[in-house]
Amino acid sequence: MNVTLAVKQYISKMIESSGAGMKVLLMDKETTSIVSVVYTQSEILQKEVYLFERIDSHSRESMKHLKAICFLRPTKENVEHLIQELRRPKYSVYFIYFSNVISKSEIKALAEADEQEVVAEVQEFYGDFIAINPHVFSLNLQGVAKGRSWEPSMLWRCTQGLTSVLLALKKCPMIRYQLSSDMSKRLAESVKQIITKEYELFDFRKTEVPPLLLILDRSDDAITPLLNQWTYQAMVHELLGLNNNRIDLSRVPGISKDLREVVLSAENDEFYANNLYLNFGEIGTNIKNLMEDFQKKRPKGQQKLESISDMKAFVDNYPQFKKMSGTVSKHVTVVGELSRLVAERRLMEVSEVEQELACQNDHSSAQQNVRRLLQNPRVSELDAVRLVALYALRYERHSSSVLPALLDELARRGVSERHRKMVQCVVEYGGKRVRGSDLITPTDAVAITKQFFKGLKGVENVYAQHQPLLHDTLDQLVKGRLKDSQFPYLGASTLRDRPQDVVVFVIGGATYEEALSVYNMNRNTPGVRIVLGGSSMLNTKSFLEEVMSSTSGGERSQGVSRHSNRH
Repeated sequence: MNVTLAVKQYISKMIESSGAGMKVLLMDKETTSIVSVVYTQSEILQKEVYLFERIDSHSRESMKHLKAICFLRPTKENVEHLIQELRRPKYSVYFIYFSNVISKSEIKALAEADEQEVVAEVQEFYGDFIAINPHVFSLNLQGVAKGRSWEPSMLWRCTQGLTSVLLALKKCPMIRYQLSSDMSKRLAESVKQIITKEYELFDFRKTEVPPLLLILDRSDDAITPLLNQWTYQAMVHELLGLNNNRIDLSRVPGISKDLREVVLSAENDEFYANNLYLNFGEIGTNIKNLMEDFQKKRPKGQQKLESISDMKAFVDNYPQFKKMSGTVSKHVTVVGELSRLVAERRLMEVSEVEQELACQNDHSSAQQNVRRLLQNPRVSELDAVRLVALYALRYERHSSSVLPALLDELARRGVSERHRKMVQCVVEYGGKRVRGSDLITPTDAVAITKQFFKGLKGVENVYAQHQPLLHDTLDQLVKGRLKDSQFPYLGASTLRDRPQDVVVFVIGGATYEEALSVYNMNRNTPGVRIVLGGSSMLNTKSFLEEVMSSTSGGERSQGVSRHSNRH
């Protein structure tokens, strides 16, 4: 159950099948992202691939000494581009791989265009998704819903992405979906339809316990994507934005040229792999240790590394350190920028109040704390909006709600009307009326007791009290206690045993906090393997955009195609 490995193996196979000799890799916009997330350019260069081209580029030269490996999504546009390419081939021979199922009529059209007989192979390799971590994938889609219904093209793209993940992992699953969400049911039915239609492809060896696909809707938990994060990968995405493992650092004050865009990939960066899920304090300590090790090798001019700025100065003063440890200089820069933003935006204070809103039940204290932060000019507009949105979700039907006063406070701060409107849109998107689950108030005695004991024990870290709803859902699932009445099976059969291989997909986007939850569950639950996917990987900014496009707040942008390259 490793999505990164699955995609890597497909790409290796493509390159090896074409044999020895110089090659060009022809891709489209989406497959370029799919490949770049699992392989670095230098790794692919070692496999005799010397050129990377886009199928839709008009400036490609004819190079008959190169073999072409085409890795493309099976879209009408790509088939059309290929037909034009085969009529006037620029390369000696073509190995064509589609990232998903392609129709017989399109294969026929390609065969007819291949008059010069340059096509050596046409195959389907099911890498139609972005493999972010071994247990996390995304489809990089934004704006999947209109109200409570699918944007039609998005339903088909999510169906393709999900069936491709199942084929890549060689799973033919039973399907459960969230009953309160019509979109979940539609996607479940759409995936089932493809499994039935392409039954030969899904004819895998039966396992004792059948795999399970669980389809959820983001609107059931609108709190998780609104919270600031404190583990490395999640924090980077929240504050800097991770886009196909790349971070744009061009706006960082005084950034050097070679660090304007950096890649963070656990596959090729040992420090990142080891620190992905550690909290901010631990990462600072680990970078400091790495640099002190290096200093020991340079006894002259010892200097104390007390702060992040000391570390940055140290890196700048030692060009050879920079050369020898590009990785470390990259992480010092990233952590330095995170540190600057945390201080500048008062994120520790903000986060403490967010956690109180998400996990505690003291209305008077919560509203006082939110008001206090709204009056602090150092708190950014985004953080002000997220605090009020969290308050609106948490105390939606509270008899003493001060939401109108908080919205007035936002207006007084000069927060734009669009941002103020986001608060109402979040409630429209994920409020009580919509949710199928008990996101906020535990009703049964057991849950209340659990909450009480949690409170008694105290939490070591006030910034990490919150557990996403997904954690409880999966916990119930692996214990065989997830209610059929809330998460029915599609079709007549049900699973008698506890599930072992689970693919979870969140319509509307998953978060890195949920990815951390799944990572911990995989580690702590022997015999259970869970892979988490989403239509995108959200941070607060992209979540609010998703909410605006799917509620009445997105009316202005309805005519626009909202494919996004954002995780």
